[in-house]
Amino acid sequence: MSFMRPLGNTGLTVSALGLGTVKIGRDKGVKYPNSFTIPDDRAVTELLAQAQDLGINLIDTAPAYGHSEQRLGQLMSQRQDWVIVTKVGEEFDNNSGDSHFDFSPEHVRFSVERSLQRLNTDYLDCVLIHSDGNDLAIIEKGTLDALNDLKKAGLIRATGMSTKTVAGGIASLNHADMAMVTYNLHQQDEAPVIEHAAARQKGILIKKAFASGHLNDTLDDPVQESLDQILGIAGVSSIIAGTINPAHLQENVAKARQACKMAAQ
Repeated sequence: MSFMRPLGNTGLTVSALGLGTVKIGRDKGVKYPNSFTIPDDRAVTELLAQAQDLGINLIDTAPAYGHSEQRLGQLMSQRQDWVIVTKVGEEFDNNSGDSHFDFSPEHVRFSVERSLQRLNTDYLDCVLIHSDGNDLAIIEKGTLDALNDLKKAGLIRATGMSTKTVAGGIASLNHADMAMVTYNLHQQDEAPVIEHAAARQKGILIKKAFASGHLNDTLDDPVQESLDQILGIAGVSSIIAGTINPAHLQENVAKARQACKMAAQ
């Protein structure tokens, strides 16, 4: 398996490691073990350039990531070189630090149009529903149908859901192009979703691969072991890893490339 991989049958090719951008837009209500400061424009610009130099073309954002979308829209050069994943459904208030959810078809359209504006682009590569955990109920509401309509209209290339249940992940794959699921050394109950995707050539993005920084310290190299295991699984397109630390980014990519090399043998 190479470092560049097909995202299911969407026609998009993505790097095995994608850059998550929560930390460039939001520092309230996040679940990381260490505190951090939101980086300034220069640091974000340098991080994006470094990610590109390292071969990353996948970037993950969301309205729920505070100012992340706006900052990417202002600071990202060569839009056409990136595959942008954003979300709908969860709204975050930067002032209060509170989140709320709206999965109505009207809000989906509003959110997508706002993301296009914020990201300074006329198309979004992937839009996922940011689930609150009630995956099946959301799909039954017509939220994915609303996204698929926007895909038909040419605003989105691929649709899917960031799910929290096996049933939701499988239903999402049956109704859309891709799913984003949790999978790491400690949490593997969503493996059936990945198998379902592999059998149907649908895309899979992995979230919380390093358990949001809470991986087991008894391993020699928990990051390498995580990457080796996850990137060796058939059906996995990419792991989304959020970092604002250039050294971590470089190290993560080197380890991801090593994992891909191992998986190819």
